[in-house]
Amino acid sequence: METPDTEVVKHYLLGLQDKICNELEQEDGSGQFLEDSWVREEGGGGRSRVLSNGNTFEQGGVNFSHVMGESMPKSATAHRPELAGRRFEAMGVSLVMHPSNPNAPTSHANVRFFIAEKDGEDPIWWFGGGFDLTPYYGFKEDAIHWHQTARKACSSFGDEVYPRYKKWCDDYFFLKHRNEPRGIGGLFFDDLNEGGFEQCFAFMRSIGDHFLAAYRPIIARRKDIPFTDAQRQFQLYRRGRYVEFNLVYDRGTLFGLQTGGRTESILMSLPPLVRWQYNYQPEAGTREAELYETFLKPQDWADQTC
Repeated sequence: METPDTEVVKHYLLGLQDKICNELEQEDGSGQFLEDSWVREEGGGGRSRVLSNGNTFEQGGVNFSHVMGESMPKSATAHRPELAGRRFEAMGVSLVMHPSNPNAPTSHANVRFFIAEKDGEDPIWWFGGGFDLTPYYGFKEDAIHWHQTARKACSSFGDEVYPRYKKWCDDYFFLKHRNEPRGIGGLFFDDLNEGGFEQCFAFMRSIGDHFLAAYRPIIARRKDIPFTDAQRQFQLYRRGRYVEFNLVYDRGTLFGLQTGGRTESILMSLPPLVRWQYNYQPEAGTREAELYETFLKPQDWADQTC
């Protein structure tokens, strides 16, 4: 059986973190990521990078982690009982960027690798990841660009890959208690080991390498659009959905907390300011209503034109 090369994966992930941080600093114009390296007592560690109060980004984080342990947490073995009793390694880059301007969307991306081993048995390994977009005010041009770039990231791996992982993203980033998506989706994949290590690693790299091409042009278009205080308040209200998803449903948050991960790094994805309002209903005919009526409806954005 093909043996995964964990060091080559780690090298790629560290380089990806550097590239994303460098380009997002350029886009921000003034903010800088501050690095906080940390060591996990049970094994491994990481480097967390957080940008706060920049020209463009109110807060954002780009984290690298590489953790290991002698046994799996319940969040993993509940769905994969064959992992019980195996030592594990998990590594990845995870990011969330929260712009200040309500016209500029929040974005999340993650690429990761996992391997569980036991003496005398073949390792169990897989890749996972994806990226998704959470607008507060919808722009058709942005939604089309985002999904066309996502499709391009998948195009070398088969025509069925983008539709499959787009649907998985739509299904995963869905707030069941609200009966609504978190945003306009993108890509989500997990448990990927079909085709062998080299092919799966190439796919993960393609997803990681396409994130900036998907997100940076949207930020460049929207970061300087004038906005009102009412629009800012709507942005803070909609950020509440982001918090609800991460704390109630997100597998990565649960895995990190159950494996004794660094809480500050795990929860850096939460926005710095947020508000909730009882029984909010957008006024008909407004751009706020348009978000619910048009952009929070899963659709084939990649096949549309402006």
